[in-house]
Amino acid sequence: MIATKKVAFYTLGCKLNFSETSTIARDLTQEGFDRVPFENFADIYVINTCSVTENADQRFKTIVKKALKNNPNAFLIAIGCYAQLRPEELAEVEGVDLVLGASEKFNISAYLNELLNDGTARAKKAEIHSCAIEDVDTYVSSYAIGDRTRAFLKVQDGCDYKCSYCTIPMARGISRSDKLENVLRQAHEIAQRGIKEIVLTGVNIGDYGKGEFGNKKHEHTFLELIQALNGVEGVDRVRISSIEPNLLSPEIIDFVAHSDNFVPHFHMPLQSGSNIILAKMQRRYKRELYTDRVAQIKAAMPDACIGVDVIVGFPGETETLFLETYNFLSDLDVSYLHVFTYSERPGTKAAEHSEVVPAKVRQKRSKMLRGLSVKKRRAFYSSQLGSRQTVLFEGENKKGYIHGFTPNYVKVKTPWNPDLVNTLHQVVLRDIDHDGLVRFDWVDPLTAADSRSRAQSNNIPDTMKF
Repeated sequence: MIATKKVAFYTLGCKLNFSETSTIARDLTQEGFDRVPFENFADIYVINTCSVTENADQRFKTIVKKALKNNPNAFLIAIGCYAQLRPEELAEVEGVDLVLGASEKFNISAYLNELLNDGTARAKKAEIHSCAIEDVDTYVSSYAIGDRTRAFLKVQDGCDYKCSYCTIPMARGISRSDKLENVLRQAHEIAQRGIKEIVLTGVNIGDYGKGEFGNKKHEHTFLELIQALNGVEGVDRVRISSIEPNLLSPEIIDFVAHSDNFVPHFHMPLQSGSNIILAKMQRRYKRELYTDRVAQIKAAMPDACIGVDVIVGFPGETETLFLETYNFLSDLDVSYLHVFTYSERPGTKAAEHSEVVPAKVRQKRSKMLRGLSVKKRRAFYSSQLGSRQTVLFEGENKKGYIHGFTPNYVKVKTPWNPDLVNTLHQVVLRDIDHDGLVRFDWVDPLTAADSRSRAQSNNIPDTMKF
């Protein structure tokens, strides 16, 4: 009976979570479970949780209610960071049957088969299986395919940094990495499936190379990893998801600048433009280093896209210190911001600070930086108009349009055509539409051999406008 049960997944949070959800789903499918969309009726719902922000915690209850609306008798499983950090809280949520921690989530089928072997209804009280985070010292390979056009390839997990606001080390454990040969094997598997872009992901991927079981010696460096991935046949693009500025070395920047596969797109967490706040956050750099990294990237790749993570409302952030961050970012040659409003996370040093910034002030500052991000992105997009780019199209119909991305992460749009999904096309960026996305003229919409035959069957001309 277990082999015929339907299972659905919902993922909150980061690309790393998506890669692990996809791997767990593949494992269950291989064991005979039938994966269905989360919106459908399912016997089992698995929710991969996040605990980076308070909002992510609150969303969990909403997702549980949606699952139970689809099937009031469904078996609900919580996994992920929140499940490791606060398993008792999740177990108390009405409808939750099983909570699995950082290591246990990869053995989900064993728990399912034990609990559901007789096909009975949900348990009256949720079971918790979560070991101490100090005991999480092994590495499980993961990659996400099928959910998106791009593949998220996990290369590293955990973190040895002790940023004062962050719960990730408590949720994922020490820094540890996949073996280089495993990463290359998975990259080949992804390429063989026809996926054209791989996004490297992890908690702190610049720290790649540390082994399992607390081994702090780097067997390989991140530079050696990307050098090896550059030669994987069939992979058109490799994108680095996020990397700490202190770990983004000049050698890495230079390699990407001259690479055949790695795209000119960097996402570097800043968190604050004030050295005073950076020290309170226990970050491992000052803003001067960040400025230097941006300058190095732009010198090597003038058209590179640079994204920034920034936190507003951190304890002790006065109006003067916030404006220091705002002005720093305003003057910096970056392309967009991911703005996070600080929220107190239990167990972190920052939550103990007495210099609390009022919620309304945090919201105001967040709004200001989000407005700055809109201006930054538009300015970057405008700088790329008239350039010839290769676009990889995504797989969703967004209100009658299909979206795609250039190597340097300019988001474009064109009327929906399913034959464009997961295909590469040469275009010239023309102008910015009312929604902030870029419209273009086709140069050769049939650059990829597999898309050429499909597109010709639909009589797509060599050049056209919309």
